[in-house]
Amino acid sequence: MSKARFAELPIHVHPTHSSWNYTIRPALVAADRPPVIGTGRAQIRAAALRALADSRLTGMTEAQLDDLARRLASAQAAQAEQRTFHQRGGERRRARGAGSHSLLSAADRVLITVVYLRQICSQKVLSDMLEVSDFTIGYWIAETRKLLTEHQVIVSATTMRFTTAAQLRSFLDNDDVPAQRPRISETLSHPALTAMSREELRQMIERLTPLQAARLERLRYQRRGGERLPGARGGIFQQKITGAERILAAILYQRKVCTRQALSELFNVSPRTIGNTLIETRPLLEHDGYNPAPASIRHRTAAALLASISPC
Repeated sequence: MSKARFAELPIHVHPTHSSWNYTIRPALVAADRPPVIGTGRAQIRAAALRALADSRLTGMTEAQLDDLARRLASAQAAQAEQRTFHQRGGERRRARGAGSHSLLSAADRVLITVVYLRQICSQKVLSDMLEVSDFTIGYWIAETRKLLTEHQVIVSATTMRFTTAAQLRSFLDNDDVPAQRPRISETLSHPALTAMSREELRQMIERLTPLQAARLERLRYQRRGGERLPGARGGIFQQKITGAERILAAILYQRKVCTRQALSELFNVSPRTIGNTLIETRPLLEHDGYNPAPASIRHRTAAALLASISPC
């Protein structure tokens, strides 16, 4: 159940060993609120899924999201069949559909994966909204993420971040936008800095983003020594800057527009993160044939660079 519903329980904690020594008293239900019955959880989950399908969160229209779910449906079915085959240790003994049913449909799993990859919120927030354990949420996202990669579907991260389910619901109900990461990428995409039009930059990022994601996943696989664990670290994002920002930072550095220190100030990350970004991204730019002419001035600070360009 969600944290909000858990907080409403009439729990009486005992003085000794209170972490496990307590009494849950009969609930006193307010006259204007019906008791939560067995179907209440399913209704809460259905309402949460409708809310998460908001285009402001998914970055897609309802039709685009439905189309993506249809594209992945057959692969999800094959993936599920393979998983249950290994769990059973052989062929199924009962007819399909005779066993238990999943809490979320295949389309629902695509939805929560898209929201998570957009970096809207952590897996713990999704768990709280859907009243499903965070380990289960992490497992479903890990499975669906593989299929998105295999189908070369790129889900771009947004600048909005929600740290609690209540904050996310407030945004959906009242349009309360949380603090966002600075839209520095839009400023740094200025043609005077990149020596290419914004459209040319967009096309380059679209070409390189899938290759970059695959390269990063290989590197992380080697560091982990195995597959990603479902729900690791509660589904909190480890990537400090997005894929598009990595490519943009590498372009600016290769053009000698500014120093690594200035880039770290601009993207609000450590110089080490910028250094790793340049090492990881440079081979992709070279493979794409990128050979830029050096900029006429190399800025030593973020302030100097921003002051050198005019709005475009």
